[in-house]
Amino acid sequence: MVQYFSESRWYTIIVLTLVYGLTSFALLMAAGETALTSEVEFIYWLAVTASTVGYGDLSPVTTTGKVIVALYVIPVGLSIFAMVIGRVAAWVSDQWQKGLTGMKNLHVKNHILVIGWNEQKTLLLLDLLLKEREDLADKPDIVLCVKADITNPLPGQIEFVHVESFNKDPDMDRACIADAGVILIDNPQDDVTLTTALYCTNRNPNAHQVAYFTDDSLVSLLQTHCPNVECTPSVAVEMLAKSVFDPGSSMLHHDLLSVDAGQAQFSVALPDNCASLTVGDVFIGLKQQYDAIFIGYAPGGIYQKMVVNPDFNDTLSPKDTLFYIAGSRIYNIDWAKLAQ
Repeated sequence: MVQYFSESRWYTIIVLTLVYGLTSFALLMAAGETALTSEVEFIYWLAVTASTVGYGDLSPVTTTGKVIVALYVIPVGLSIFAMVIGRVAAWVSDQWQKGLTGMKNLHVKNHILVIGWNEQKTLLLLDLLLKEREDLADKPDIVLCVKADITNPLPGQIEFVHVESFNKDPDMDRACIADAGVILIDNPQDDVTLTTALYCTNRNPNAHQVAYFTDDSLVSLLQTHCPNVECTPSVAVEMLAKSVFDPGSSMLHHDLLSVDAGQAQFSVALPDNCASLTVGDVFIGLKQQYDAIFIGYAPGGIYQKMVVNPDFNDTLSPKDTLFYIAGSRIYNIDWAKLAQ
């Protein structure tokens, strides 16, 4: 019987509690316990008695009432109370375990979805994303989606989803892929990154998607089918060669990418209602008003057409993405003032 009750469903516990309350009320009524059987007093007294609190402000006065309480109300009430507490604790523990192992369905929107697991590399990536997010007024959720047999590496800081495949709707729906604002794909195998990027583009074509490749040849292949995906090839070898002939280059690029200290590189999109601006307007205005350096732009936000160190007379249009170097991200740029 103990095992049956411990495995019983919630509706069984509710029915059992109602039966317990009604029988307790009927027995006390039959015993003549009028002080305990008025509606409010009975509910209050039964709750504090069954939960072991027992304030003592209300108690049975008849001999029969005392026997009923001692042999029925208290033992049965304590059993039901313990069973409910146990089930609640088990449910909370189960939800915590699901969250830790990535088996819980998420309910997030406009989040940053990181797909793939590269151990220390991914941990560093998540740490950088958390630091970048600190300065944002509207902080998006960060969701890590993996196939690797791991638990949440940063519980309480990020959401975590474990899937069997990056290309199955039921699995990826748990990560709310259709509602993600940014999708970042970084897998140890480039072919998995390629197929995942194609799948994500089909499921969420409006998300800003970034894919990392070790093999540069796959970048052009993906961009042929998904031109809006920002592909990031490995630049470690290029940085080594650059540092040979231009000493300090690697440290400079590290400083521009770091969010811990020093100058860093940021981007901002020109708003739709922005007046006509030239590169000269932005370059001079950013430096004079915000102590920032304009370095280039992506026409229409298409990063494959990046223009670095453009001519001062080039005209910038709404939705162009501008890139600049500054001590921190600049919010609420006064574009009209830059045009003056």
